[in-house]
Amino acid sequence: MRKMMGRILRFLRKIVVFVMLLWVTMIILFAFLPVPYSMVMLERQLSAWSTFNFSYVARSTWAGEDAISPQLKLAVIASEDQNFPHHYGFDFGAISDVLSKRGKKGGAARGASTLSQQTVKNLFLWDGRSWVRKGLETLLTPGIELVWSKSRILTVYLNIAEFGPGIFGAEAAAQHFFGKSAKNLTAAEAALLAAVLPNPHRLHADKPSAYLRQRQQWILHQMQLLGGTAFLKKNNLADN
Repeated sequence: MRKMMGRILRFLRKIVVFVMLLWVTMIILFAFLPVPYSMVMLERQLSAWSTFNFSYVARSTWAGEDAISPQLKLAVIASEDQNFPHHYGFDFGAISDVLSKRGKKGGAARGASTLSQQTVKNLFLWDGRSWVRKGLETLLTPGIELVWSKSRILTVYLNIAEFGPGIFGAEAAAQHFFGKSAKNLTAAEAALLAAVLPNPHRLHADKPSAYLRQRQQWILHQMQLLGGTAFLKKNNLADN
Protein backbone atom coordinates (compact mmCIF):
# COMPACT_ATOMS: atom_id res chain seq x y z
CA MET A 1 0.00 0.00 0.00
CA ARG A 2 2.82 2.39 0.90
CA LYS A 3 4.63 1.57 -2.34
CA MET A 4 1.46 2.27 -4.29
CA MET A 5 0.96 5.62 -2.52
CA GLY A 6 4.60 6.48 -3.13
CA ARG A 7 4.23 5.80 -6.85
CA ILE A 8 1.07 7.88 -7.01
CA LEU A 9 2.74 10.80 -5.24
CA ARG A 10 5.79 10.64 -7.51
CA PHE A 11 3.52 10.55 -10.54
CA LEU A 12 1.56 13.56 -9.29
CA ARG A 13 4.80 15.45 -8.62
CA LYS A 14 5.92 14.79 -12.19
CA ILE A 15 2.61 16.11 -13.50
CA VAL A 16 2.90 19.26 -11.40
CA VAL A 17 6.49 19.86 -12.56
CA PHE A 18 5.49 19.28 -16.20
CA VAL A 19 2.57 21.71 -15.99
CA MET A 20 4.70 24.35 -14.29
CA LEU A 21 7.42 24.01 -16.94
CA LEU A 22 4.77 24.24 -19.65
CA TRP A 23 3.40 27.45 -18.14
CA VAL A 24 6.88 28.96 -17.85
CA THR A 25 7.62 28.06 -21.48
CA MET A 26 4.35 29.61 -22.65
CA ILE A 27 4.98 32.79 -20.68
CA ILE A 28 8.38 33.15 -22.38
CA LEU A 29 7.11 32.32 -25.88
CA PHE A 30 4.02 34.53 -25.69
CA ALA A 31 6.17 37.47 -24.70
CA PHE A 32 6.72 37.92 -28.44
CA LEU A 33 4.62 35.33 -30.33
CA PRO A 34 0.91 35.76 -31.16
CA VAL A 35 -1.42 33.80 -28.89
CA PRO A 36 -3.37 31.35 -31.09
CA TYR A 37 -5.81 30.09 -28.47
CA SER A 38 -6.60 30.35 -24.76
CA MET A 39 -7.79 27.94 -22.10
CA VAL A 40 -11.07 29.82 -21.67
CA MET A 41 -11.66 29.54 -25.42
CA LEU A 42 -11.02 25.80 -25.16
CA GLU A 43 -13.33 25.59 -22.15
CA ARG A 44 -16.14 27.33 -24.05
CA GLN A 45 -15.63 25.12 -27.12
CA LEU A 46 -15.68 21.88 -25.13
CA SER A 47 -18.72 23.05 -23.18
CA ALA A 48 -20.58 23.70 -26.44
CA TRP A 49 -19.65 20.30 -27.83
CA SER A 50 -20.73 18.62 -24.59
CA THR A 51 -24.26 19.95 -25.19
CA PHE A 52 -24.13 18.92 -28.88
CA ASN A 53 -23.85 22.53 -29.99
CA PHE A 54 -21.57 21.93 -32.95
CA SER A 55 -22.37 25.29 -34.55
CA TYR A 56 -20.48 27.13 -31.81
CA VAL A 57 -16.96 28.18 -32.78
CA ALA A 58 -14.66 30.05 -30.40
CA ARG A 59 -13.01 32.42 -32.86
CA SER A 60 -10.29 35.01 -32.56
CA THR A 61 -8.07 36.93 -34.97
CA TRP A 62 -4.77 38.16 -33.61
CA ALA A 63 -4.24 41.92 -33.70
CA GLY A 64 -0.85 43.36 -32.85
CA GLU A 65 -0.31 46.30 -30.53
CA ASP A 66 -0.49 48.85 -33.34
CA ALA A 67 -3.60 47.20 -34.83
CA ILE A 68 -5.81 47.95 -31.82
CA SER A 69 -7.44 51.33 -31.32
CA PRO A 70 -5.93 53.35 -28.46
CA GLN A 71 -9.53 54.14 -27.55
CA LEU A 72 -10.17 50.48 -26.78
CA LYS A 73 -6.99 50.18 -24.74
CA LEU A 74 -8.01 53.22 -22.72
CA ALA A 75 -11.62 52.04 -22.35
CA VAL A 76 -10.55 48.68 -20.93
CA ILE A 77 -8.17 50.29 -18.46
CA ALA A 78 -10.83 52.83 -17.43
CA SER A 79 -13.37 50.07 -16.96
CA GLU A 80 -11.35 47.22 -15.47
CA ASP A 81 -8.08 48.41 -13.94
CA GLN A 82 -7.26 52.10 -13.66
CA ASN A 83 -4.10 51.39 -11.70
CA PHE A 84 -2.81 49.02 -14.39
CA PRO A 85 0.35 51.02 -15.27
CA HIS A 86 1.37 51.32 -11.63
CA HIS A 87 0.85 47.96 -9.92
CA TYR A 88 2.87 44.75 -10.22
CA GLY A 89 -0.02 42.43 -10.97
CA PHE A 90 -2.16 42.98 -7.89
CA ASP A 91 -4.08 46.09 -6.85
CA PHE A 92 -3.98 45.81 -3.07
CA GLY A 93 -5.97 49.01 -2.64
CA ALA A 94 -8.81 47.60 -4.73
CA ILE A 95 -8.63 44.29 -2.86
CA SER A 96 -8.94 46.14 0.45
CA ASP A 97 -11.93 48.11 -0.85
CA VAL A 98 -13.69 44.95 -2.03
CA LEU A 99 -13.12 43.17 1.28
CA SER A 100 -14.46 46.13 3.25
CA LYS A 101 -17.54 46.39 1.02
CA ARG A 102 -18.24 42.68 1.30
CA GLY A 103 -18.38 43.13 5.04
CA LYS A 104 -21.27 45.53 4.60
CA LYS A 105 -24.84 44.79 3.58
CA GLY A 106 -25.23 44.46 -0.16
CA GLY A 107 -21.67 43.32 -0.90
CA ALA A 108 -19.34 44.69 -3.54
CA ALA A 109 -20.38 45.58 -7.05
CA ARG A 110 -16.96 45.00 -8.61
CA GLY A 111 -14.13 42.61 -8.09
CA ALA A 112 -10.48 43.49 -7.66
CA SER A 113 -8.89 41.37 -10.40
CA THR A 114 -6.37 43.35 -12.41
CA LEU A 115 -5.91 43.08 -16.16
CA SER A 116 -2.80 41.01 -15.45
CA GLN A 117 -4.79 38.54 -13.35
CA GLN A 118 -7.56 38.37 -15.94
CA THR A 119 -4.99 37.71 -18.67
CA VAL A 120 -3.54 34.80 -16.68
CA LYS A 121 -7.00 33.39 -16.01
CA ASN A 122 -8.12 33.63 -19.64
CA LEU A 123 -4.87 32.34 -21.12
CA PHE A 124 -3.78 29.57 -18.76
CA LEU A 125 -6.68 28.63 -16.47
CA TRP A 126 -10.48 28.44 -16.60
CA ASP A 127 -13.55 30.55 -15.89
CA GLY A 128 -15.61 30.39 -12.72
CA ARG A 129 -14.74 30.97 -9.11
CA SER A 130 -12.70 28.57 -7.02
CA TRP A 131 -9.89 28.84 -4.51
CA VAL A 132 -7.76 26.50 -6.63
CA ARG A 133 -8.06 28.70 -9.71
CA LYS A 134 -7.46 31.84 -7.67
CA GLY A 135 -4.38 30.29 -6.10
CA LEU A 136 -2.92 29.34 -9.48
CA GLU A 137 -3.78 32.78 -10.82
CA THR A 138 -1.90 34.37 -7.91
CA LEU A 139 1.07 32.11 -8.59
CA LEU A 140 1.26 32.84 -12.33
CA THR A 141 0.51 36.57 -12.40
CA PRO A 142 3.99 37.65 -11.20
CA GLY A 143 5.40 35.57 -14.06
CA ILE A 144 3.83 37.63 -16.82
CA GLU A 145 4.51 40.85 -14.91
CA LEU A 146 8.19 39.89 -14.74
CA VAL A 147 8.62 38.72 -18.34
CA TRP A 148 6.12 40.82 -20.29
CA SER A 149 5.88 44.58 -20.63
CA LYS A 150 2.65 46.29 -19.59
CA SER A 151 1.84 47.00 -23.23
CA ARG A 152 2.29 43.29 -24.03
CA ILE A 153 -0.05 42.27 -21.20
CA LEU A 154 -2.65 44.72 -22.51
CA THR A 155 -2.25 43.47 -26.09
CA VAL A 156 -2.62 39.82 -25.12
CA TYR A 157 -5.59 40.61 -22.89
CA LEU A 158 -7.37 42.40 -25.73
CA ASN A 159 -6.77 39.44 -28.04
CA ILE A 160 -8.25 36.78 -25.75
CA ALA A 161 -10.94 38.67 -23.81
CA GLU A 162 -14.47 37.40 -24.42
CA PHE A 163 -16.85 40.00 -25.90
CA GLY A 164 -19.76 37.68 -26.69
CA PRO A 165 -20.61 34.02 -27.35
CA GLY A 166 -17.74 32.69 -29.45
CA ILE A 167 -16.30 36.19 -29.94
CA PHE A 168 -12.81 36.48 -28.50
CA GLY A 169 -10.43 39.37 -28.98
CA ALA A 170 -10.70 42.95 -30.14
CA GLU A 171 -10.50 42.22 -33.87
CA ALA A 172 -13.26 39.59 -33.85
CA ALA A 173 -15.44 41.87 -31.71
CA ALA A 174 -14.89 44.94 -33.89
CA GLN A 175 -15.68 43.01 -37.07
CA HIS A 176 -18.74 41.29 -35.58
CA PHE A 177 -20.39 44.26 -33.89
CA PHE A 178 -19.26 47.22 -36.01
CA GLY A 179 -18.01 45.79 -39.32
CA LYS A 180 -14.61 47.43 -38.98
CA SER A 181 -11.11 46.64 -37.79
CA ALA A 182 -10.13 46.99 -34.14
CA LYS A 183 -7.74 49.78 -35.15
CA ASN A 184 -10.61 52.01 -36.26
CA LEU A 185 -12.89 51.77 -33.22
CA THR A 186 -14.20 55.09 -31.91
CA ALA A 187 -14.29 56.05 -28.24
CA ALA A 188 -18.02 55.28 -28.00
CA GLU A 189 -17.61 51.88 -29.67
CA ALA A 190 -14.63 51.05 -27.49
CA ALA A 191 -16.53 51.99 -24.33
CA LEU A 192 -19.46 49.80 -25.38
CA LEU A 193 -17.17 46.81 -25.91
CA ALA A 194 -15.45 47.40 -22.58
CA ALA A 195 -18.84 47.63 -20.90
CA VAL A 196 -19.74 44.02 -21.75
CA LEU A 197 -16.53 42.51 -20.35
CA PRO A 198 -17.84 41.71 -16.85
CA ASN A 199 -20.49 39.40 -18.33
CA PRO A 200 -20.38 39.01 -22.13
CA HIS A 201 -23.06 36.31 -22.07
CA ARG A 202 -25.67 38.58 -20.49
CA LEU A 203 -24.56 41.96 -21.81
CA HIS A 204 -24.80 42.36 -25.59
CA ALA A 205 -23.03 45.08 -27.55
CA ASP A 206 -25.38 44.61 -30.50
CA LYS A 207 -28.49 44.91 -28.30
CA PRO A 208 -27.43 47.29 -25.53
CA SER A 209 -29.79 47.55 -22.57
CA ALA A 210 -30.34 50.75 -20.60
CA TYR A 211 -27.89 49.44 -18.01
CA LEU A 212 -25.24 48.78 -20.66
CA ARG A 213 -25.68 52.28 -22.12
CA GLN A 214 -25.33 53.73 -18.63
CA ARG A 215 -22.15 51.75 -18.09
CA GLN A 216 -20.85 52.86 -21.50
CA GLN A 217 -21.33 56.51 -20.51
CA TRP A 218 -19.59 55.92 -17.19
CA ILE A 219 -16.59 54.41 -18.99
CA LEU A 220 -16.45 57.34 -21.42
CA HIS A 221 -16.40 59.71 -18.45
CA GLN A 222 -13.62 57.72 -16.79
CA MET A 223 -11.63 57.83 -20.03
CA GLN A 224 -11.83 61.62 -19.95
CA LEU A 225 -10.83 61.74 -16.29
CA LEU A 226 -7.73 59.66 -17.08
CA GLY A 227 -6.73 62.28 -19.65
CA GLY A 228 -7.77 60.58 -22.86
CA THR A 229 -5.36 58.61 -25.02
CA ALA A 230 -2.49 60.78 -23.76
CA PHE A 231 -2.71 58.54 -20.67
CA LEU A 232 -1.46 55.64 -22.78
CA LYS A 233 1.58 57.48 -24.13
CA LYS A 234 2.36 58.88 -20.70
CA ASN A 235 2.51 55.33 -19.32
CA ASN A 236 4.26 53.70 -22.31
CA LEU A 237 1.16 51.73 -23.30
CA ALA A 238 0.82 52.88 -26.90
CA ASP A 239 2.97 53.97 -29.81
CA ASN A 240 0.06 54.99 -32.00
